Amino acid sequence: MNNTAGSYALLGAKASRESSVVTRLRDAGAVILGKATMGEWAQCRSRKASSSHGWSAYGGQVLGAYYPQQDPSGSSSGSAVAVSIGLALGSIGTETSGSIVNPAEKSNVVGIKPTLGLTSRDMVIPISLRQDTVGPIGRTVKDAAYMLSAIAGKDSFDNWTSAQPYEVTPDYVKSCNHLGLKGARVGIPRNGIDFHLDLSTKPVMDAFETAVQIVRHAGARVIEEANFSSYDAPAFARNSSIVLDTDFAAGLFNYMSQLVTNPNDIHSLSDLARFTRFHAQEQYPDRDTYVWDRQLGRNITHGSPESWAAYQANLFMGGEQGVVGALDRHKLDALIMPTFAAFHLPAIAGLPIVSVPLGFYPAQTPLRMNQKKTMVSVAPNIPFGIAFVGRKWSEEKLISLAYAFEQRTMIRRQMRPYIRPTFELSDQLEPTEETPYKLKVQYRAPAMDRPKLAYEIMLKTIGRLISLRSWVRSIFSLNGSLP
Repeated sequence: MNNTAGSYALLGAKASRESSVVTRLRDAGAVILGKATMGEWAQCRSRKASSSHGWSAYGGQVLGAYYPQQDPSGSSSGSAVAVSIGLALGSIGTETSGSIVNPAEKSNVVGIKPTLGLTSRDMVIPISLRQDTVGPIGRTVKDAAYMLSAIAGKDSFDNWTSAQPYEVTPDYVKSCNHLGLKGARVGIPRNGIDFHLDLSTKPVMDAFETAVQIVRHAGARVIEEANFSSYDAPAFARNSSIVLDTDFAAGLFNYMSQLVTNPNDIHSLSDLARFTRFHAQEQYPDRDTYVWDRQLGRNITHGSPESWAAYQANLFMGGEQGVVGALDRHKLDALIMPTFAAFHLPAIAGLPIVSVPLGFYPAQTPLRMNQKKTMVSVAPNIPFGIAFVGRKWSEEKLISLAYAFEQRTMIRRQMRPYIRPTFELSDQLEPTEETPYKLKVQYRAPAMDRPKLAYEIMLKTIGRLISLRSWVRSIFSLNGSLP
């Protein structure tokens, strides 16, 4: 399958081997359906006002399933939407800063961002070696736990996995305990939440406060004001841009050097920028290359002292000053936060997150458009999530807490997508010259005043298809950055 990160620059390029995560899925019995459309280059190309979540030149625009023209969030947009409407039992996404948990919450599904080093990034198109993780998206916590058990583990192709503290990967499904919240100590870092609040977040916070009471009634001790020592948003933005920009330039060069075929002769960030500007389907300059231009003008590299200093500052901010410090001071098992506020510090400190459905915007919610004014980011029925955040390697505890909350609320069942598949996969296959099969999908809107909808599926190619009802062999879709 083409591994393009949504860009025509990599169309026809061939990786030297299959990624380790995909091999682990196959070894566990998974059937790989194909690729899901993602935000091009994992949203690492344009400023927000110039592009949109879930858009790529090669894959087109992913739309969320809970409101017409819904912003799906990103960058693992198609991976989340595919699961939300039942096109795949589970999917794989990548997260550098929010790219699993954010689309998961907007699609009313579960997303797990693992500890940095729990899953291999081998042959995954990178943004940052120091932040990227590969994780599962599933309908339920248990579905996601099954996937995490399959893909986690040490890998000689990714040295960061050697930091794992165990020789045998835990069975994360065993952590799915109805009583997981009983006796747990969870904290709320109010200062880490308050910074992100605006008029549109009131329904989310109302649902969050209700969730806090549910957590208490389930037997957990909730520590209010388990605040971060420091939450310096400008410093976070400044240091993160340096780390991600310099890491992307270095990681892109390394990935391209491992290709067997490279038809567009892309070897560096400057090559990629040049190709993108002159390829009409990349929609430049309407969708700019601001992120790349910023790095190309820096005159520093991944190995420069400036990049290392920014990385160390981020580790301190996310760890001792942030999540880990709050956990240690209050002797907590986890922090709980609305998902929209939860991903920033774990991203820079390499910490795990489990996001589960929390609720939906109410019927009279005013519409809010994305910055490009092309999609709806806030509207009635659009989902949002709650995140459980912990120390490195605490996935077992986080899954236990998240599962116990999920089973007490079953929020996912309270709202169905307004579009639903009306087909069997095996009946929709059409051979094409480009790929062995192309999947055509139509969705049927419920009986309400909505336009008729016909979307082309996010999955570009189809592998082996088997009708399954168990986890002995399971169906997955992959983020577009995994070969």
